[in-house]
Amino acid sequence: MARRATKIVATLGPASSDPALLEQMIRAGVNVVRLNFSHGTAQDHIDRAATVRAAAQRAGREVAIMADLQGPKIRVGKFAEGKVTLEGGMKFVLDGSRTELGDNMGVGLDYKELPRDVKAGDTLLLNDGLIVMTVDSVKGEQVRCTVKVGGVLSNNKGINKQGGGLTAPALTAKDMEDIRTAMSFQADYVAVSFPKNATDMEMARQLCNVAASDYGHRPGLIAKIERAEAIPNLEAICRASDGIMVARGDLAIEVGNAAVPALQKRMIRMARELDKVVITATHMMESMITNPVPTRAEVSDVANAVLDGTDAVMTSAETASGKFPLETIIEMANICSEAEKAEDVKLDADFTGMTFGRIDQSIAMGALFTAYHLGCKAIVALTDSGSTPLWMSRHRIHIPIYALTPKLETQRKMALYRNVRPLLMDQSAERDMALRDAEAHLKKRGVLSSGDIYAITCGEPMGAPGGTNMLKICRAA
Repeated sequence: MARRATKIVATLGPASSDPALLEQMIRAGVNVVRLNFSHGTAQDHIDRAATVRAAAQRAGREVAIMADLQGPKIRVGKFAEGKVTLEGGMKFVLDGSRTELGDNMGVGLDYKELPRDVKAGDTLLLNDGLIVMTVDSVKGEQVRCTVKVGGVLSNNKGINKQGGGLTAPALTAKDMEDIRTAMSFQADYVAVSFPKNATDMEMARQLCNVAASDYGHRPGLIAKIERAEAIPNLEAICRASDGIMVARGDLAIEVGNAAVPALQKRMIRMARELDKVVITATHMMESMITNPVPTRAEVSDVANAVLDGTDAVMTSAETASGKFPLETIIEMANICSEAEKAEDVKLDADFTGMTFGRIDQSIAMGALFTAYHLGCKAIVALTDSGSTPLWMSRHRIHIPIYALTPKLETQRKMALYRNVRPLLMDQSAERDMALRDAEAHLKKRGVLSSGDIYAITCGEPMGAPGGTNMLKICRAA
């Protein structure tokens, strides 16, 4: 398998729940498995997490598990026939008080606040923007609309308001319950849907930390950027999170398709500058739900995300319910590897004008600079928390970073960091012994051969978190 810096997040679903197939997908390049809490019961997720852990063990790899919360259900209710066909010019009522099933005149709402969030003249986009309605008036609980762009509207399809402005809270009662479920199997990351500001993320972190405290666990938090309101608050949301997801589906509906590519580049750049991870998601390999090969446009899309500097690219329906889950991962891994070969390394420019307030951060940057100019075979970081490899991974360098940690939780979390290969290794309390063990560990894996030069960082005394204070350049024995 080609060496690849960009990580792959694969959504698990009916198409990929077979343990043997999942093991093949992990071998083919899956680094993080996403469990989508919009579908399935708590027990389904607990069982799937166990399947993932077992498949990873058989494949001899550690993968991270990301629990993706559903967030507020801003959706229409159900129809008597399961769906209706709407045509341009038709009148249609979205009715918060309606209890009977919908028809081609109107439908009830799962989201009861809609009549208070919209006014005459607003544009509503339903079913991922495929159906467009204009609000004529709001009477009590009824939002009376005219269909501008028709199509088939089926049960529980989503509603977006153009330009944003729906008041639904980012965390619902279901999300709070789902956080408890996710912490019971120690999900490594929790993705929060529809956060509007940093407060939403801070609240999610408190809930996660309380639910995880029984297990001595602390998950990483990923903010899914999918609301127009999140854009002005992007930096604050990013700072309050461990990473962000460029969730291009809902975001495109609210801000318009054309605005998304530039936003994607801006978000990836911001995340890297703030030492956060970033995942690019939605429609990356959409045609592979039904086709064994991607379109040229999809290949370009994935490659561009890699060239933008994303930590990870993500699949949704392609691996959850598509016909070719394994092929999707193989194609994605190949595209990432090829795109990385074309990357420019501008390491010296990255450091111009940078100041480091922390010793461990200075050591991380010193290791990158020295390894780059010396042409080292590898950069090795002995790490407890994973901070040093995270800082190193924010800069482009074509030298692999091997992060050796005694903590399984840290190893799994680092599975999402670009260009970082996390390995589990018990660390001696004695520095020289730990350095010898690290070299032996990497020689055994075929990473280092006798005579190879590599850079290694660690902290003295060993095992003190945040204590990386030493950089050594070694020649393998």
